[in-house]
Parts: sequence; structure tokens; C-alpha cells
Amino acid sequence: MTTHTEIPIVPEAERPRHFAKRPFRLSHWARDTGWRHLIAIFAVFPLLYVVSASLNPAGSLVGSNQLFATINFANYVALFTNPEQPYALWFANSLVISLITSLATVFLGAMAAYAFSRMRFRGRRIGLLALILIQMFPQFLAVVALFLLLSAIGDVVPALGLGTQLGLIFVYLGGALGVNTYLMYGFFSTVSISIDEAAKIDGASHAQIFFGIILRLVAPILAVVGLLSFIATTGEYVLASIMLTDPSRQTLAVGLYSFVSQALSNNWSIFAAGAVLAAVPVMIVFLLLQKYIVGGLTAGSVK
Repeated sequence: MTTHTEIPIVPEAERPRHFAKRPFRLSHWARDTGWRHLIAIFAVFPLLYVVSASLNPAGSLVGSNQLFATINFANYVALFTNPEQPYALWFANSLVISLITSLATVFLGAMAAYAFSRMRFRGRRIGLLALILIQMFPQFLAVVALFLLLSAIGDVVPALGLGTQLGLIFVYLGGALGVNTYLMYGFFSTVSISIDEAAKIDGASHAQIFFGIILRLVAPILAVVGLLSFIATTGEYVLASIMLTDPSRQTLAVGLYSFVSQALSNNWSIFAAGAVLAAVPVMIVFLLLQKYIVGGLTAGSVK
């Protein structure tokens, strides 16, 4: 017995329609995606120029107008062969100081943000406003005070005195609270307080809730604050140049300036090579934390 399969009849209104491909127009392309390519070219060109200058052994930026006209790695070799300018030591000093400062900044800022977000105490609102108002004053105003303060502390505790890396880290941590705490406070406020209440019913303390629950939920903003702190500390020059007087303890930003600070012996090509290598740690940290950056910045700006 033969069976016949009935073919369903699709109404004309539900049938798929094949639209004709829109012809290419330069004005439409420029409006939709072309402007993005122009911004990308505008952003990438300075990077290509610095890389090209680092590969030019002429020692000046005049011959770098033609990108990659000369490719020579002599500048990178010279960075690590001059004992009077220990680039490798400066690089290590910057990594240690930046990592310790960023981790401590995240920890201190997270504790302050948790206290402002979850606890109610007298002076809470004034404290939040004070964190923002203090950041309005530039750090130049505190240079003299910090210099005198570290000089006096060095007489009592030499490990924290002027010219020590630990003293510089404590100076950086003095500005750990502020915009970072306010940003983290906004993210902490997006986490439902019912989670804390449920944990308290089970007998959890504030420390257990903070370290065991909240920090895992606010990982994006922790990554963002850590990245911003790492970038700011790596490129900071003013405080590092004043607080660190010994060349063997200086950071990379201070050490790189020595390549171009002298009028008769400046070498911009070596400076460019050092700047290219100095950007590598920041780029690595950025790539590692990339998946947290967008979520941390957008959610932290809600409150």
C-alpha cells in the first residue's frame, strides 16, 4: 500500500523573501563602519612610529619618518649592555612596585567599598564625599609634604624612609582610596544584600561573607581597579623621581628619562626601544583581564 506525504502549504505572508543585495556606496560604508577603521588607524599609527624608531640605530627620531625603513635590533641589545643604565634592574623594580601596589590597592579599596556599601554608620555619606573631594587636588601639592614626611620616618624606620621602594609603595597606597573605592562601591551596591542576610542566618561573619562570597561576585571590578592601578603605577614619574634617589632602586619611568635628559648624549632610539618593552607587561595584564573590563566598568557606573 503506497503512502503519500502531504506537502504543507505555507501562506504567502510566511514565506521567506529574498531581498536584493544593497549596492555598495561609499557614504553608507563610511557612516556604518568606515569611521571605526579611521579611528583604528589614528590609534595604531603612533605605536607603529615608536616601534619603527626603536629599530632605527640612528639615535634620533628624524630618520623614523619612513616607517621601518631600517630594521636593526642594536637598540634593544644596548638596553641590557650598559652597566651605567641598568634597564633590566629598572624593569624588575617597576614590576615589583606595580604588582604590590595594585594588589594592595584592590584589597584596601575592596574593604572600604564593602564597609560603605553594607554597613551603616555615622559619617558614611561625608566619608564618600571626602574620597571624591580629596582627589580634586593634584599630587604636586603633596610632594614637599611627602618628602619631609619620608625624611622624618627614615630616621625612625629606615626601611620606610626616603629612597626606599617600600616607602614609595606606601606613598602610592596613600592614594588607594578615592575614585577606585567609589567605583567599587557602585559595583558592590549592585550585589543583592539578601545574599549577606542569608549568610548571616547561617552564622557567617562579615569577614566570611566578604572573603568567601562577595569577592567572588565582584571579580570584574577588582580586575578593573587592579589594571588601572598597575598602569598608573608603571607610568608614574613625579613621585618616583623624587622619592628614589639611588639609580639601582629607580623605576622604569625614571630610568628611561636618563636616556634623553642630557643634551649632548640623548638617544631617542634607545628610549623608544625601552618604551616598547615597558608596554609589554601592561599589555599582558590587559589581555589577561580583558573579559572583566567591560562588565566591571559598566556595572560600577550604575549607582
